[in-house]
Amino acid sequence: VQLQASGGGLVQAGGSLTLSCVVSGFTLSYYPMAWYRQAPGNQRELVADIETGKTNYADSVKGRFTIGRDVMKNTMYLYMNNLRPEDTAVYYCNQRPALTYWGQGTLVTVSS
Repeated sequence: VQLQASGGGLVQAGGSLTLSCVVSGFTLSYYPMAWYRQAPGNQRELVADIETGKTNYADSVKGRFTIGRDVMKNTMYLYMNNLRPEDTAVYYCNQRPALTYWGQGTLVTVSS
């Protein structure tokens, strides 16, 4: 299994980023999938999840983030708009519930 998250970077508050998660080792459409994040000094938290016909979002990102997936590419996305400094974190993709394996994640830094 590999979960390769990418697309992070440095962005100003109010900006946008799109994260990608390329999955190998299983077919992501067969499982509920999610984006998680971990800010410095904080525990990892669920940001958004997706399964057939349903998406859910943490209250802190609702209306700003959109989760999606491309089953042909076995890839999941997180479209992030109107970013805030408090969105700064390492973002990870995984199943929900999460596998014990976590990829490296991708760092998102939002400057004020």
